Amino acid sequence: MAELGTTLNGQHRSTPDQRLPSVLIATRHGESTANVEFQLAEAAGALSVPINCRDADITLSMHGQQQAHALGRWWAALPAADRPRSVWCSPYVRTAETARIALAQAAGLGAVPISLAVRFDERLRDRELGILEMLTAAAIEAKHPEEAARRRKMGELYYRPPGGESWADVALRVRSCLRDLCEQEDGNPVLVVAHDCTVLMLRYAVERLTEQQLLELEQVRNCSTSVWRARAGRLRAEQWNGTGHLAAGG
Repeated sequence: MAELGTTLNGQHRSTPDQRLPSVLIATRHGESTANVEFQLAEAAGALSVPINCRDADITLSMHGQQQAHALGRWWAALPAADRPRSVWCSPYVRTAETARIALAQAAGLGAVPISLAVRFDERLRDRELGILEMLTAAAIEAKHPEEAARRRKMGELYYRPPGGESWADVALRVRSCLRDLCEQEDGNPVLVVAHDCTVLMLRYAVERLTEQQLLELEQVRNCSTSVWRARAGRLRAEQWNGTGHLAAGG
């Protein structure tokens, strides 16, 4: 992957004295109960899913918990200098559970202190979908055909559903969070536990991707690992969307 500079609030910075974490690792939460229900509904062409709670309150599935344990084992197996001693996390239940399980696993293997604090930051929350929330693709076409057509015309980066956010809206808050993270975690290895859209926007901001490059990226997988390392004032990508640790131990 290409060398990376950091982009904070639209400004590209690559000076040697730029504050950066020594290693930045981003992961999506483990498989959630909603992930399972949507897969089943999409396969059946269903218009609804049996989920009544807020998006923020959706929990991990049993498989998602296993994935979080595997993430913790991967964390513990990192070289000592690369093991995150700081965790920034979305406050949603599924991300908080992922961070808690992974941290407990890594601490149980003696890799990090069990008392390691997790910092919850609402800027890392999932994309808000407004009137489209909890609707399958078939339901959107059936109930909101005008929105489905507008989404296709606008493209995912700029389409904002009524009451919700576009990817670009998410990118704005991710840039803000990234600026604070870089300032406060200068020289430290950091783990970010978030969602598919927020991890995508993190890469979009750090790598200064074009819209086309962004749209060509594959979906961020549950408990995958993406790694950037700071060298000579720049963040350089070492891994994107890796899941080998899940196959090996998840």
